[in-house]
Amino acid sequence: MDLADIGVTGLATMGRNLARNLARHGHAVAVHNRSESRTKQLVQEFGDEGTFLPSQEMADFVASLKRPRRAIIMVKAGAGTDAVIDELAALMEPGDMIVDGGNAHFADTRRREAALREKGIHFVGTGISGGEEGALIGPSIMPGGSKESWEALGPILQDISAKVDGVPCAVHVGPDGAGHFVKMVHNGIEYSDMQLIAEAYDLLRQALGASPAELAEVFRQWNEGELDSYLIEITAQVLDQVDAETGKPFVDVVVDRAEQKGTGRWTVQSALELGVPVTGIAEAVFARALSGHPEQREAARPLQGPALTGTGGKELVEDVRQALYASKIVAYAQGFDQMAAASKEYDWDVDLGAMATIWRGGCIIRAKFLDRIRTAYDADPNLPTLLADPTFADALNLAQDAWRRVVTTAVQIGVPTPGFSSALAYYDGLRRDRLPAALVQGLRDYFGAHTYLRVDKEGAFHTDWSGDRTERPAS
Repeated sequence: MDLADIGVTGLATMGRNLARNLARHGHAVAVHNRSESRTKQLVQEFGDEGTFLPSQEMADFVASLKRPRRAIIMVKAGAGTDAVIDELAALMEPGDMIVDGGNAHFADTRRREAALREKGIHFVGTGISGGEEGALIGPSIMPGGSKESWEALGPILQDISAKVDGVPCAVHVGPDGAGHFVKMVHNGIEYSDMQLIAEAYDLLRQALGASPAELAEVFRQWNEGELDSYLIEITAQVLDQVDAETGKPFVDVVVDRAEQKGTGRWTVQSALELGVPVTGIAEAVFARALSGHPEQREAARPLQGPALTGTGGKELVEDVRQALYASKIVAYAQGFDQMAAASKEYDWDVDLGAMATIWRGGCIIRAKFLDRIRTAYDADPNLPTLLADPTFADALNLAQDAWRRVVTTAVQIGVPTPGFSSALAYYDGLRRDRLPAALVQGLRDYFGAHTYLRVDKEGAFHTDWSGDRTERPAS
């Protein structure tokens, strides 16, 4: 019997397109789905794209794979994933590989990897970005797992990934949950990126009275410069869209409540645990949460805004462009800080420059300036923050006046810009010699005897606030 090079179980849109991508690149692909109709439909519609080996039962699916077996799971994250893993693992042998290509939480991936490692089975949590189109024509792929599994999987994953300047957008991220962690942060940055774009659109529309079609042209022009990115490109297309039924701009007939699947929330939760401020991502998550409470917004209608409505002209467009670029830099910097902190915490040894490299193509946040990020980490792999890189520092310094004008304008006319505002606050906080945290420490010591450090002495101290207010070394 002919055997497949690799298999895909779970043939919803992402799984189906990934299987087609593998087949198109000359790999014999075993395909399986809990509902056999999807397997049959795939073979009937796309069987001429390559070699597919369909199976109705999981045992037949596993039996159709070459050893060491390589099986990709493309099912919804959660209990269903565990069920499929257990079924596959019971049929596999030491040395075989189970690849989870879904958006699993990295902690679940670490748990699953450890459990399967005891059985000699390689579990590879793999982030795949690019949506339906990317899965078919070339995604950005972020596999974790063992080095041994990468040696067997790497050539296939790099083969089907996006390519930029001939370089595959697929690299081994690190052990156990590293791949899914990096994909999670990627999605968090994606949240922030979209929020900033939405704020730029909203502010310009409210301040200038510009139509969506006029702003589509603005975003098209921006996409020709340093803001060149996939999200800016498709923003122009969405703003240009006209609803066929009403003749109104598409954005005006869409309900203003943004959904979320959880990866942005996971990013913020992880950042809190790691002690890394990802304020841009957090504000993007909270902005979606705020949009999802229309009953509160309806109840808040009596709240008044400023009398000033609309201000600025062409100069505001340029200011917003600069503010958007500066805020995007901050969002990416915070995401890379989080990856660096996790790499240290979990001993993953993540190559941050490599992450910038594989995000240049295939993925949703692909952008021209990722080349600059890669260059920054090539120059200094231990860069404490992207904002310290001379290229990015110069860009932020040049943009800061426009950035401040944008936030000021937004406040004056009552347009919420939590992304722009928090990014600017982060920039200002990072550049300050001293922050008001000294007062916070004093307050903590006053009510809770939590102690504090001094700038001129070693050790921790406590002041007797309820007594004679003398200071003594902490015991």
